Amino acid sequence: MRNRIDKSDHLHKRTGTGTQHADPKKAESLGIAETRYFIFHELVTLSGGNLSPVTLAYETYGILNSDRSNAILILHAFSGDAHAAGFHEGVEKPGWWDILIGPGKGFDTDKYFVICSNVIGGCKGSTGPSSINPETGKPYGLKFPMITIDDMVNAQRHLIDHLGIDKLLAVAGGSMGGMQVLQWMASYPERIRSAIPIAATVRHTPQQIAFNEVGRQAIMADPNWKSGDYYDGPTPAAGLAVARMVGHITYMSERSLEEKTTARRDPASPFKPTAVLEVEQYLSYQGNKFVERFDANSYLFISKAMDHFDLSGKLTNALRRSGMKALVIAFKTDWLYPPEHSKEIVRACKMAGGNATYCEIDSPHGHDSFLLESEQQGHLIRHFLEKVVKE
Repeated sequence: MRNRIDKSDHLHKRTGTGTQHADPKKAESLGIAETRYFIFHELVTLSGGNLSPVTLAYETYGILNSDRSNAILILHAFSGDAHAAGFHEGVEKPGWWDILIGPGKGFDTDKYFVICSNVIGGCKGSTGPSSINPETGKPYGLKFPMITIDDMVNAQRHLIDHLGIDKLLAVAGGSMGGMQVLQWMASYPERIRSAIPIAATVRHTPQQIAFNEVGRQAIMADPNWKSGDYYDGPTPAAGLAVARMVGHITYMSERSLEEKTTARRDPASPFKPTAVLEVEQYLSYQGNKFVERFDANSYLFISKAMDHFDLSGKLTNALRRSGMKALVIAFKTDWLYPPEHSKEIVRACKMAGGNATYCEIDSPHGHDSFLLESEQQGHLIRHFLEKVVKE
């Protein structure tokens, strides 16, 4: 078991910065980032389950100022993790939102102290189904309690308390990260000054649940799944790969998929039931790459948490008298969480008397736009945060 991390070891020194690189991409980044681990005693989930102890993997970037007023909590999407920016030692790929977190970027680490943690239920350092159950000495598997977006946010609140931060300057995230932003707005409006939900929704539609269910069924149909008890043998890699393929399709627009692949087939190549078209090979590659870094049971638990998320009709009441500012960003080609879902968030904020700004970006990348669009998103976020600080 990892030791509890002393919050004094990093809050007042710059983290993830100062390392020089010959690679220009790394030179523009924060440099080497370090993942830390916070352990707290207990989390009782909304389902009545009990997790004890609980570990949250997290990273921080920038410096927390003397009055602890410049902290921003970044919330990751379904398959994300705590590594939002910078580089890990020996790894060529930067954090998943490196385009927006760093000196001079949307979340400017010369001004703000940025925090990102892996959600509970995850598989990248935080307590999840693949973690050891202290009662059995084996991975939780399906004995892991059902979790909700609310539970994820409750765990994050423990981390923020541990860091000694009374009020966050902002919470921000896209997709499932946007759901967590909304849950923070509903559960702890007094703990945040502003919110930036991006490509988000207040609830899943039957169509969105249906896509997730196909992925879950693919995992559970894999003979290696073994009712979630596969950790001492082969993993349900084939089922998890198919689940990722289904999900990946929903993240892209028709145009972005066409730009990456083609439906044309080489006339000289014989027809085969296996993947021969470029788009088929592309999806297969995405599925197989995902298997290398994600746990099948985490897929089941986290996707269920998303499907059960529902703040429709509740967000307005929670936000009354909070005085919170919100920047709501949507993307025109996002058909998973189309712009109308973001407009519903804006309506809820305005009905509560809040100050909500809606921005719709014309990006060709579909739902994945929040991970890829740096210039327009960065501009909007940077100016929004500057206004929040001034008020």
